[in-house]
Amino acid sequence: MEKIEKPKIYRKHHSFSDFYSRSKSSIKTQTERVINFIQNIGLNEKDTVLASMYRNIFDDLTNRIGTDEIKFDITEYIATELSKLDDAQLPRYLHHRYRYDINPNRYILDDYPPYVQIEPSSVCNFRCVFCYQTDESFNRKSNGYMGTMGLDLFKSIIDKIEDRIEFLSLSSRGEPFLCKDIDKMLEYCVGKFLNLKINTNASLLTEKHAHSILSGAVQTLVFSADAAEEPLYSQLRVNGKLDKTVKNIEMFKEIKEKYYPDSKIITRVSGVMYDERQDSEKMHSFWSSIVDQVAFVKYNPWENVYESAPNSITTPCSDLWRRMFIWFDGKVNPCDTDYKSTLSVGNIKDNSVMDLWHSKKYQSLREAHRNNKRQEVEPCRGCVVT
Repeated sequence: MEKIEKPKIYRKHHSFSDFYSRSKSSIKTQTERVINFIQNIGLNEKDTVLASMYRNIFDDLTNRIGTDEIKFDITEYIATELSKLDDAQLPRYLHHRYRYDINPNRYILDDYPPYVQIEPSSVCNFRCVFCYQTDESFNRKSNGYMGTMGLDLFKSIIDKIEDRIEFLSLSSRGEPFLCKDIDKMLEYCVGKFLNLKINTNASLLTEKHAHSILSGAVQTLVFSADAAEEPLYSQLRVNGKLDKTVKNIEMFKEIKEKYYPDSKIITRVSGVMYDERQDSEKMHSFWSSIVDQVAFVKYNPWENVYESAPNSITTPCSDLWRRMFIWFDGKVNPCDTDYKSTLSVGNIKDNSVMDLWHSKKYQSLREAHRNNKRQEVEPCRGCVVT
């Protein structure tokens, strides 16, 4: 295995290192659309918080010269998301996209997290070489980390975040389609979120799952794959087979085209750039005929953060202001690099999302990161994510 050198810093913001989109949504067109919306409607917003946000977005999009501070930008994949929305949905999208992109860089803490990630399953049928599922102290059922979420717990979480959080992902430590209630979970989400994403290795995708995905809840479906040929694919995604993955994604595409021709869902193959033999051009050529987008993210060395040596990073982790992770058993965690939940702030069964997001433990962790004490926190001191 010709492993790529471990990065010294992994920047979470816009982490695609390579991105291809078949839809070719125009960044210029969507940028002009947003600017026109703000000029015609946004600048007259009576809510002072929203008015300030619109002004900031307008300034960022119309004035690209300035400091090194991260500004709100419309990238190719954001332009594609915008192209799927009608004008009435723009305010909701801009509000939550701005909070997701900008708040972590300015350490702004709103009432609710910009993004919530719920795992239907911590169990996975793959043992990808770059993933913590290779850690036997984690993946053994006897150690208590493995399980799937019950439907009642899932519904209670959705009820707590509906109308408060628009960006939601059903994935984290495991494969979502190992959860027996995943189809019912997707059904319960219909019409409740502006941007719901689900990540899967596609190995367990069935026709029933495809119909559940396409019935209205999911806006982005990400198929995790890192190569366009064998044996490299199965060497990286151990237990996986490329032909089966391709067959299932082709099946999904056929169902979409036959039964859901007006679906606005975005499909993406996304891989981790881990091995020097991986080839972006081959990935684009191989996958682009059956999905809308093909992307690579940089390798984040999270196979076992608990064994990583302390590093010199003092930059605060952006996830502390960006995401909340909810495990299958209701446990809430600030990140998924800490896959054994040493930093857990409580359980969603006993608390509201707002109370957990603003809990003393969460705030103490944020303060440690902001006060250059990241190296005093385990496992943050060995993590490269910023």
